[in-house]
Amino acid sequence: MALQPSLRAQTVLGSSVASHTLDVFLDYVCPYSAKMAFKIDSILKPLIGPGGPHEGKVQVIYRFQVQPWHAMSTLTNEAGLAALRVSPENFWAFSLALYKHQEEYFDIPTQDLTTRQVRENLAKLAATVLPANKIEAFKDLLAFKGSPNGGNAVSDDLKYNIKFSRQNGIHVSPTVLWDGLYQSKIESSWEEGDWKDFFSKQI
Repeated sequence: MALQPSLRAQTVLGSSVASHTLDVFLDYVCPYSAKMAFKIDSILKPLIGPGGPHEGKVQVIYRFQVQPWHAMSTLTNEAGLAALRVSPENFWAFSLALYKHQEEYFDIPTQDLTTRQVRENLAKLAATVLPANKIEAFKDLLAFKGSPNGGNAVSDDLKYNIKFSRQNGIHVSPTVLWDGLYQSKIESSWEEGDWKDFFSKQI
């Protein structure tokens, strides 16, 4: 499905001109989203990435799915969008790093932290995968500016992703669309055999 030009790096696997599209709606503080993200990297990448049997046929688009019942969902998804902006080629690496550390951003571990402290922690994590000369820009994108309730420099990107989810009736993560249609059977528990069987029928 479509992506506005500034967010093209949300295609984390495959080509933007591929015949098929796999939209994957994930939330950085959802444990099942973490499972799905790791399987995109370990299972889907060998199947549809360079040298895979379905190379060039499928693009995987990462969709930011904010789930407000997770207190840190907005802040972590903003961080993902900031990484996408300042270093698109390292966006997926940042996402995987955040999923590996997602428990640090669960409700109880963060309940006594301020927004500024959480963003400082996210910047420290970003520094482990993004180029050193991009970290200040990363932090700057997340800083509140302008009017008292005007958000930050990635607020519009966050709104775009939320609006996209809402117009497509996406409620929870992970949710997967194949060529724009909801796939209720695809779950984070799928292993390599499940994906191979799915692709053999769909491609």
